[in-house]
Amino acid sequence: MNSWPRNPIAILGAGLAGLVAANELQRRSLPFRLFEAGTQIAGLARSFRDEAGFSYDFGAHFITNRLAAALGIGGRCRDVRFYSEAVWLAGRPLTYPWGLAGSPKLLFSVLRSKLSGSARPPTTAADAFTAEYGSDFARLVAIPLIERWSGIPASELAPSVAEKISGGVVHLVQVSVARRLTARAVAHGYCSEQPESIHVWHVYPEEGLSTLCEHLASHLSTGIEMQSPVERILVEDERVKAIRVHGKEVEVSAIMSTAPVNVLAKLVEGTDALTFLTRFRYRPMTFVNLRFEGRGLLPAVMLWLPEADYPFFRLTEAPLSMPWLAPDGMTMLTADLSCDVGDGIWTMPENQIGELCLEHIARIVPDARQRYRGCSVLRTPLAYPIFLAEYERERREFARSTGVAGLSSIGRNGEFAHILMEDVYWRTLRRTSELASWLDTAPPPSTLLAQHA
Repeated sequence: MNSWPRNPIAILGAGLAGLVAANELQRRSLPFRLFEAGTQIAGLARSFRDEAGFSYDFGAHFITNRLAAALGIGGRCRDVRFYSEAVWLAGRPLTYPWGLAGSPKLLFSVLRSKLSGSARPPTTAADAFTAEYGSDFARLVAIPLIERWSGIPASELAPSVAEKISGGVVHLVQVSVARRLTARAVAHGYCSEQPESIHVWHVYPEEGLSTLCEHLASHLSTGIEMQSPVERILVEDERVKAIRVHGKEVEVSAIMSTAPVNVLAKLVEGTDALTFLTRFRYRPMTFVNLRFEGRGLLPAVMLWLPEADYPFFRLTEAPLSMPWLAPDGMTMLTADLSCDVGDGIWTMPENQIGELCLEHIARIVPDARQRYRGCSVLRTPLAYPIFLAEYERERREFARSTGVAGLSSIGRNGEFAHILMEDVYWRTLRRTSELASWLDTAPPPSTLLAQHA
């Protein structure tokens, strides 16, 4: 093990990944400094509670009892008793998966694809969905949803967009049976880093999602340096050397960044190794949280809408799963609208966008207007990474390494990956362990400089 005096490890961002990394470095007795550009921790894992008593997040979030236990907040969470998904097609809901299987056209589409197979690997998301689900299912459901979500034609998206956690029909049946027997929302498709099990189910913190980050922050012996954006990452001989914060250079032994990768590329100085990341794109999103009298307005907790005449591609009624998120006798529908920063959706006033959503929700819930009690709107320019086919090779290379010694990129934005909260946790632990191992074997920077000279 190296015994040379270490400068601190810099962590960029006090969201879930940054706070997990900080706690793990503290556990390993490794010095660190955690820099947060904003005035609040948690990032997109923040929770909100309005004056009427409604609680909501940046879109729909689900965590598991396994993650809650790992973080030490199991006792502060409630079990989610019920979870369901459906697709709205031709004016009616088709539940996932059995309602979709009950449609002869969609069922035969999937069966034909399974029987025919394909010898050629897909090169685009359109190819991948067609190979997986058949032409009819892909055309009516999968491709429209991915295009509405990303704003990009499926023919320009990488086939990895269609990658999913395996499990098969047998496992799905087991999950469905377990949900009924246990009266818990057994998790399916929410984690690839750990095995799925009927003993892993959805929970939700009583005080909201931000409980996760607040709990992690409370256990740090080193304070979080708020309103301290990292202005530059200084690299020498393809190894991190220092960062610049508030105009001052701080020498570091390594860096763990949660910054969006296209931002990270602009921060790095002294190498061109990450320039390609400036082409990587994220999808902005507008979340409209609409308040209603009554409950059980949607046919499922999550309703997907592939048809283009709806302004939103997803509606979520979280109080169906978690009734404590809304006052008694009330509910909230969250509409997810894809957009671009500065476009009509992004700039639309709150009351106007609420009316736009209400007009179309009334096609699903006929008395929605009579029940409506206003809305609140949240927006983010960094909702999801977009896997374009044009940079798929570079994306896969980046997933293996940043190419700069001592620089690790973590979290969904930092990894540019379609991962959910439990995967963020386990992957951040793994990358922190890898960085610690590298520090144990890497020669001191002064040795490298002497050798170079």
